[in-house]
Amino acid sequence: MARKTVRTATGRNLDDLNMEAVRAGALTAEDFRISGETLRHQAKTAEAAGYRQLAENLRRGAELTSISNEEVFDIYDALRPDRSAHDELMALADRLEKDLAAPLTAAFVREAAEVYQERGLLRDSDASTTRATGAARGNPRGQAPCSDEARPQA
Repeated sequence: MARKTVRTATGRNLDDLNMEAVRAGALTAEDFRISGETLRHQAKTAEAAGYRQLAENLRRGAELTSISNEEVFDIYDALRPDRSAHDELMALADRLEKDLAAPLTAAFVREAAEVYQERGLLRDSDASTTRATGAARGNPRGQAPCSDEARPQA
């Protein structure tokens, strides 16, 4: 992919991203976001070079470029150990696939739900929610802080 064809999420090419434009106030944070198209191109390049897992990660990243940052943080939080029940992760996967046009990320969340279930990393469905505990401690996202003690040892 030639330098002139690499575009940010706002359509700017790489040559537009320079200190002069920053100093002039002509750029915003959005101008520095990568586009899904660029990530998909990088995925093709990675796969052609034999880096299949990297290519899969880049394709999922491309899907996430069309999802708000807040929603991406919520997905990340839901995937942390003991944060979600199995049915919540499956519902998240369904939403990713059906509502957010992110089937690769949905498959990843489904796989995570199964692995978490096998390894005992899910929150119990019928237990009082971790989110309520976190909210009581002043966590604005309503989640309990993660402690090293709660993490499984590798």
